Amino acid sequence: MFTVTVRDHMMIAHSLRGEVFGPAQRLHGATYVVDATFSGPELGPDGILVDIGRATEVLHEVLGALTYRNLDDEPELAGVNTSTEVLARVVADRIAGRIGELGGDARRLQVTLRESHVAWAGYERSL
Repeated sequence: MFTVTVRDHMMIAHSLRGEVFGPAQRLHGATYVVDATFSGPELGPDGILVDIGRATEVLHEVLGALTYRNLDDEPELAGVNTSTEVLARVVADRIAGRIGELGGDARRLQVTLRESHVAWAGYERSL
């Protein structure tokens, strides 16, 4: 299995609903280091899984639509508890929607959002 990972970051504001979140129920900020890992058993005709440069650009563009935003105010996320796990799925789905721009032959995508050096969450999906 071949893998290619690209990395960027995003800074967001949001609040979470539910007592389980304690003080995070109030509006707060979060900075995530975001990894997008593409995988597949075969390389495309150009000998690549994805174009690393283009994958980096797409990740940056996807995150750019979220960064410096209060996610509580984003219509697409209205009523959604934007936990780290949920945000990983949102990012993965948005990248997957643009997979045709990346060339190669990736079959799976895993997105990991790192909240800190000791805590992270992710989402994996087929392409």
